[in-house]
Amino acid sequence: RMNVIASNLANIETTHTKRGGPYRRKMVVMSTKPIQDFNKMLTLEAEGVKIDDIVEDQTPFRKVFNPGHPDADREGYLFKPNVDLVVEITNMLMATRAFEANVAAIKSTKQMALKALEIGR
Repeated sequence: RMNVIASNLANIETTHTKRGGPYRRKMVVMSTKPIQDFNKMLTLEAEGVKIDDIVEDQTPFRKVFNPGHPDADREGYLFKPNVDLVVEITNMLMATRAFEANVAAIKSTKQMALKALEIGR
């Protein structure tokens, strides 16, 4: 997810790609796989989220009047990527916080399992 966000940010001003048009924002499509067995949660077998696909955002490109730009159309308008800096930074922060929350949850689960083992002694 962070790699896709980084790619979007790196191409925020790319007006001409190999396919001919401006860069189109990419999005990660994820799905969840519920964990049924508690024992799997304590091992590396746990699979909670998987990436299904990386798709292109089909929202329209930003249209900017810039007649001197080589990629501008006949009327002088330049089509810029449909990447919004605020949205990408927000997504990056959300991904970071989600990762941090997952690490904290894993640590707590591990500590609870160790405490449960101590009780049984």
